[in-house]
Amino acid sequence: MKRTATAVALICAAALTLSACSDDTANQASTGGGSGGAGGGEIDPTAPLDGVELTFWTAQNTVNAADQVIEAFEEATGAKVTTEAIPDLYEQNVPTRLASGERPDLMFWQPSISTLPFIQPQQNLLPLDDEPWVDDLGPIEQSLGVIDDTRYAAIVTSPAMLGVYYNKDVFAEAGITEDDFPTSYDELLQLGHRVQDETDAAGFYEVGGDQWPLQWQVQVQLTDLPDSWWEGLNRNEESWTDPAVVDAIEKYNDELLGAGLAQEGYRTATFTGQAEALWEGSSAMALNVTSFQSQLQAQHSTEEIDERIGWFPIANSEPRGLYSPDQTNGVVAFATGDEERQNAARQFLAFWLGPDYADFIDARKIPSVQPDVPNPEGMPQTAIDQVEELADAHGVFQAKAIVAPNMHIALAEMIYGERSPREVAEYVENEFDDVAGAQGAEGF
Repeated sequence: MKRTATAVALICAAALTLSACSDDTANQASTGGGSGGAGGGEIDPTAPLDGVELTFWTAQNTVNAADQVIEAFEEATGAKVTTEAIPDLYEQNVPTRLASGERPDLMFWQPSISTLPFIQPQQNLLPLDDEPWVDDLGPIEQSLGVIDDTRYAAIVTSPAMLGVYYNKDVFAEAGITEDDFPTSYDELLQLGHRVQDETDAAGFYEVGGDQWPLQWQVQVQLTDLPDSWWEGLNRNEESWTDPAVVDAIEKYNDELLGAGLAQEGYRTATFTGQAEALWEGSSAMALNVTSFQSQLQAQHSTEEIDERIGWFPIANSEPRGLYSPDQTNGVVAFATGDEERQNAARQFLAFWLGPDYADFIDARKIPSVQPDVPNPEGMPQTAIDQVEELADAHGVFQAKAIVAPNMHIALAEMIYGERSPREVAEYVENEFDDVAGAQGAEGF
């Protein structure tokens, strides 16, 4: 099958990052990381840092995410932290910048086994195993940011949760109560039919225009695959063309989209439109991750959200949520060869996850990653419900597979009739194999 431009870009990013391991800058950084600032020493989070300047790379859509902690750190220490937004696509442009020899001091980066390797942590990053905040993280958060038993990322926000947002008024009109919430994906589809039989609302709002949310309806159906299957996939012993994967894609195509359970115009619909449709009640349900929650909180008060919107977890055969690492969950510190800046970067992380953490999450009204630090007051009930489900959640494939293929791109082609469900699975398998091979993964 013809390789897509996106797959090629991912492969090139991996190859560029690999090649950077042999250039002088990368070797110098690795040496610097080993000799100073690599962790293990005592850290005073508020020690003076007058005259020290740090750079912090972020994606364009998260350029303000760390503003509170940066301002507090600068005030407490006298340091200067400059934020630089890397143009989209972030996951492709960062490895290219690193390959050219550029290094920030700190950077937001997805702390998953599928994305962390793209910046070659063993060569480029400071190990963070012995930092003072590590043992304070919750169990799911402690599982993130680790490659080959070494921690390379601080976990500063809770992973996104995947579940079903619903309009309470539409459910009430359809006579749906919490006792009717589905306990399987099949029951979720049945709930969509019930909504459409009893109301004028569409069962689901699907986002074909922005594409990336298309994957979630398939992802929740893969939760019965055992850990051994994912381990086999990562050794090239299992395939994305497994019947379980193909069947999940077929069910989405035939029994949701083909059955008319999505709104009209779903092929060109947007993420922003999804939030608007759920809020106004023209669609009853939206299956999405916590970025949808953030969209709601940016537009409506907690009281308004609590009155109109609810949330419940769902997996293929049980009422269980899925967690999805994202770019703002993890912060990495680079081995720059400058010991003063490396130690200052470690101090910044210790400040963030130490004396400032309660203020940080309160400013953003987001869940805590530290069990001993309570969630801030004023969070919507939908957010609270997601926090309660995190400890028992399944991981999405970005958290289980060594490469996170762009399934949504192939699904977007499928909804226009340009690919069959089987061809979507083949696309994913080809991209997975290509990128894993470019990264030098064992078995590929």
